[in-house]
Amino acid sequence: MSEPRNSEPSPGPGPRAATGASPEPASAPRAVEDPAPAGGPEPDRRPRPMVERLGMAAIAAVLAVMFAVVAVAAFAGGEPFLGVMGALGCLMVLWVGGITLIRG
Repeated sequence: MSEPRNSEPSPGPGPRAATGASPEPASAPRAVEDPAPAGGPEPDRRPRPMVERLGMAAIAAVLAVMFAVVAVAAFAGGEPFLGVMGALGCLMVLWVGGITLIRG
């Protein structure tokens, strides 16, 4: 029979202590990698086509209606917290759908 393994790390010294290397200080600056290379392709900044914006706004309108139904049902069922959360979800989806439609 073998003994059960302990899944907790041992409190002993880490691998750096065995090699004699000192750990980095906590305040040492780290190099931040640039997410896009300097010579890489630029993101497309053109506005979306109107058909695409209308489609996304229609999806947002359907989701807003669903949130509104949840809010009304929750208020009718005596759950004010869920009703408020549904109403806020409805407003946020309408806001984002409107921004998508207007700004593109």
